Amino acid sequence: QVQLVELGGGKVQAGESLRLSCVYGESLFRLSVMGWYRQAPGKQRELVADITGGDSIKYADSVKGRFTISRDNAKNTVDLLMNRLEPDDTAVYYCYARDFFFEQHWGQGTQVTVSS
Repeated sequence: QVQLVELGGGKVQAGESLRLSCVYGESLFRLSVMGWYRQAPGKQRELVADITGGDSIKYADSVKGRFTISRDNAKNTVDLLMNRLEPDDTAVYYCYARDFFFEQHWGQGTQVTVSS
């Protein structure tokens, strides 16, 4: 089991920025996909952004142009920079990884609250 620890999160006003960081207990080169999901109250967990081992990046339509995912192979971290936050971005954000055996690994989640 890969350990994932999320850092960041908190409460901000609409229009402000936050950075989430996920520390992976595994070299990023041993993982096929890394990224972030979120789950708002009463809604299903949804993909926010992910990045593959080949640096292919995917974003949810709702965050394109506002959020940026990046990786630091030396630190085994994947960051999510969230700009121009909106109240609809309020959710618990989960760090995620899929290894080359197609096993999924999840962090414990971190709350992001955006007030209008």
